[in-house]
Amino acid sequence: MILVCLDGRGGRRVIMSGSDGSGVGGRLVVHVESFRATLVERGYCERSARRHVELLRHLGTWLEGEGLSTGELTADRVAEFLDQRRRVGSRGLVTPFGMVPLLEYLDGLGILAPQSHSRSGGVLERYLEYLRSERGLVPQGVVRYERVARLFLGSVAVAGAVDWSMLSASDVTRFLLEQCSGRGGSSARNLAAALRSFLRFAQLDGLTTVGLAAAIPPVPGWRGRSLPVGIAPGQAQQLLDSCDRDRATGRRDLAILTLLLRLGLRAGEVSAMRLDDIDWRAGEIVVHGKNRRDERLPLPGDVGAAVAEYLRQDRPPTPSRAVFLRMLSPRQQLTPTAVTAIVYAACDRAGVPRVGAHCLRHTAASRMLRAGASLDEVGQALRQRRPKTTAIYAKVDHARLGSLARPWPGGAA
Repeated sequence: MILVCLDGRGGRRVIMSGSDGSGVGGRLVVHVESFRATLVERGYCERSARRHVELLRHLGTWLEGEGLSTGELTADRVAEFLDQRRRVGSRGLVTPFGMVPLLEYLDGLGILAPQSHSRSGGVLERYLEYLRSERGLVPQGVVRYERVARLFLGSVAVAGAVDWSMLSASDVTRFLLEQCSGRGGSSARNLAAALRSFLRFAQLDGLTTVGLAAAIPPVPGWRGRSLPVGIAPGQAQQLLDSCDRDRATGRRDLAILTLLLRLGLRAGEVSAMRLDDIDWRAGEIVVHGKNRRDERLPLPGDVGAAVAEYLRQDRPPTPSRAVFLRMLSPRQQLTPTAVTAIVYAACDRAGVPRVGAHCLRHTAASRMLRAGASLDEVGQALRQRRPKTTAIYAKVDHARLGSLARPWPGGAA
């Protein structure tokens, strides 16, 4: 392959030659083999790894031709490089998304340009560390709180910077009105809680001396006003039957759906499962729950069989200890969002209305009640600490509620 670069004076120069870009790459050529090994380790096939290595060589040659070092590879420079690739006729890996594996590798070596350390950027970094170390939030909780903090900073920033000395309660109120107008009660409460957390941190961090968190009013809501929504037993079986057991993806999805329906796990708990969490001899599984609580649950035979079949036949070889991985490269741990997407896809295949992963948790609780379990036993199975959290399921226990119903006066139906 021959790539030609157009310089600023309209001239042309060859920047890559050979079918694999051999002989070029500038200063980055020394990283070729290490990068190739990293790609293979992450599950990239030989053809795909070769394309990414060619990208590294092309980037190295382009940097050398522009007289730049990797330390000067900012987001704007990456955009210039990608524009150059498109201009010389490259078809693959010509978007920022295609650059991600290479940029992650170079960032891991510590040779990329440092990120912009604006005041807002520094605040977010310190806030995320505070959430992890001081508050003990799990990764998915950190992501949700970070999203709200970014939204707020974006709404009060002027020319990319926040003047904390000028920030007032009216700015907080304006942001809440903008963001909560189209949200439901639960979503609005979560946003308010996340913003309150961030503003408390801002005061602790010395960014402001004003307690702006007090400007966030409580979002009204009534506990127990709604019913926990599950799906019918027949629909649950339809979800399981929709998984193609002749394909690797189908067997993985079957194991995930079985965990959600039988054990009532949360999407984040399925995502966080590690190989070391399964004790096959004892028939137990360790669940990494909320607030960093680890608890042991019995592993039912059908759940264990589904997980074991996926692990034996389909889990790709990788250094990751996560149980459930992406089937396409990079072979990395599934996120909670990906687990929920698997439930959505199963609903679409089965022809049932879409529900999320948490709805399957409600389904598991309702199934236990129908089988004769008490509310205390359901709470223990779902690892709920407060009885009033489990009490919502009393409203869907129709058999026991029927015994409490009084006859209609006069015997009318």
